[in-house]
Amino acid sequence: MLYQYQEFQKALLQPLTAWAQATAKTFVNPSNPLSLLPSATRIAAGYELLYRLGKEYEKPEFKIKTVMAHGKNVAINEFTVVDKPFCKLVRFKRFSDDVNVIKKLKEDPAILIVAPLSGHHSTLLRDTVRTLLQDHKVYITDWVDARLVPLEDGTFSLDDYVHYIQDFIRAIGAKDLNVLSVCQPTVPVLGAISLMASNGEVTPRTMTMMGGPIDARKSPTMVNSTATNKSYEWFENNVVFTVPPPHPGAGRRVYPGFLQHTGFVAMNPDRHVQSHWDYFQDLVKGDKQDAQAHIEFYDEYNAVLDMDAAYYLETIKTVFQDHALPTGKWVVGGKLVKPQDIKGTALLTIEGELDDISGSGQTKAAHGLCKNIPDSKKQHYEVKGAGHYGIFSGRRWREMVYPEVGQFIRKHAIKGSKAVVQRAVKKPAVKKVATKKSASKNA
Repeated sequence: MLYQYQEFQKALLQPLTAWAQATAKTFVNPSNPLSLLPSATRIAAGYELLYRLGKEYEKPEFKIKTVMAHGKNVAINEFTVVDKPFCKLVRFKRFSDDVNVIKKLKEDPAILIVAPLSGHHSTLLRDTVRTLLQDHKVYITDWVDARLVPLEDGTFSLDDYVHYIQDFIRAIGAKDLNVLSVCQPTVPVLGAISLMASNGEVTPRTMTMMGGPIDARKSPTMVNSTATNKSYEWFENNVVFTVPPPHPGAGRRVYPGFLQHTGFVAMNPDRHVQSHWDYFQDLVKGDKQDAQAHIEFYDEYNAVLDMDAAYYLETIKTVFQDHALPTGKWVVGGKLVKPQDIKGTALLTIEGELDDISGSGQTKAAHGLCKNIPDSKKQHYEVKGAGHYGIFSGRRWREMVYPEVGQFIRKHAIKGSKAVVQRAVKKPAVKKVATKKSASKNA
């Protein structure tokens, strides 16, 4: 009944939030006499904050229309390449009318970004995508909210996740592809490429793994402890609910987004309270830049999708309780996952010094598992001063992490393509994206 109660509460709040938004606009409208009151700005700010706290947050858009690539502004067309029930493979294709730029765009390496399926939408990696588009042909996994997937499309398991990644790699073409996984998908990505290697298939040229729980036993965080201190049955009985009508996925068992969001906020409640107070103060002072940064951050942060229960519960058990990958016991589709079978794919692991979600050493553990990748094709990078989000978004991502990723990819680019290898990535001259100071600490 919890899901139904949440839906009822959301319906009750809709008139209140609409009224709060209208009232906020009334007190700042110069044509309205109420805007002349001495306290009008504070009243408007209060109602605007009420509106932001009570509104429903839908899936954001990437909104990447143009980027600077090879010294020119190029247009971006976002479209779906592969459409599966629980995920879409999306490409951001770059266009230019400059012949020289077109030639360089064609030479750029292709990269598949595997976004996390752990609550937030793939648009959380907007900054990752925008930055990589300067020098790469970019694809991304765009996960679908499970409450929107009809029951007749079946369930979605961790095994399905692995098979989806394999299908996407094959659709793009593994031979010249580079794969970058952020956080949660580092495990299924390693599983997918391991199984491809064991099967004698061509594997991607490189795989970059960022802040993920390859071996969650190392430097366990609060996230890891929560998953291990409670039984599998506890999660099944306390966080899994059935999607109610009228959602397309009515009847599907899920880990609801609203519960996930509650957990996210509970990890740093003081920081979020301070952030909302700062937003109120920015509105009163008329600081539009900081106020807009707050809006952009929370439009993304508050939009959380439902996850299919089968996938969620299997991840808890396989990754955090059984540690099946690092102990060599993970079986996918009846086949044992053997990272030692990977030989031709170069490996880059990245960790944030201050990451409080994936602890130190958890991602680096991939090097020990992929024992047959030559040392010349292995690299690890720790990002000083970066928290979890800082390794894939924000200033540290753009100025510290991205140059490492770009250079690594080009170092292991197609043999014989000197032009590609020599065009090393330097610190990108991209427009800085505003971040809310109190909400994105250590980012």
